[in-house]
Amino acid sequence: MRIVVAEDSVLLAEGLTRILRAAGHDVTATVTDAGELRRVVSDETDLVVTDVRMPPGHGDDGLRAALEIRSRRTGLPVLVLSQYVASAYARELLDSGGAVGYLLKERVGRVTDFLRAIDTVADGGVIVDPEVIGTMLRPSVLDRLTPRETDVLRAMSEGCANAEIASRLSVSDAAVAKHVANIFAKLDLPPQEGNRRVRAILTYLAEH
Repeated sequence: MRIVVAEDSVLLAEGLTRILRAAGHDVTATVTDAGELRRVVSDETDLVVTDVRMPPGHGDDGLRAALEIRSRRTGLPVLVLSQYVASAYARELLDSGGAVGYLLKERVGRVTDFLRAIDTVADGGVIVDPEVIGTMLRPSVLDRLTPRETDVLRAMSEGCANAEIASRLSVSDAAVAKHVANIFAKLDLPPQEGNRRVRAILTYLAEH
């Protein structure tokens, strides 16, 4: 199986490559940012393994690239790896159809389980990390947010002003302002609510 690996951690990328090659797969490329991922995937690629968060934006760039590639190559198997549970990302991936997987990176250390996930996704199946499933089944007000709005709220929780968020996510200040307004609306924080930014951040931190 010809596999493209997208992971900006050099050590993890090397580990993934060794595991896959030892299992008899052909890792045709390893890339470190979402732009490279878009360029190297070809008609001969059988499966993509990608991190959610990657350069250049360090947001959901890896996932966005994978979904864009799948829009061009319908049904291309994609296994997404994430450092943390993010049910919004998982939902978006699952909504794109079959032959997808979402695993926490800690599962990669369980080589047998990881390789089984690779085979399942390659065969057109769907696999989701048990911890992610548990989170998806718990209703949360944050589930109302899109992945991009979640990125904005995360940056807000880290003390970033709108201009800093725009730079980090490679979007305009106006786009960030729109995302922030959507966040307030979806978290039921009306204009008369005192210090909506702080309230939104506290809501985010309460679940992370």
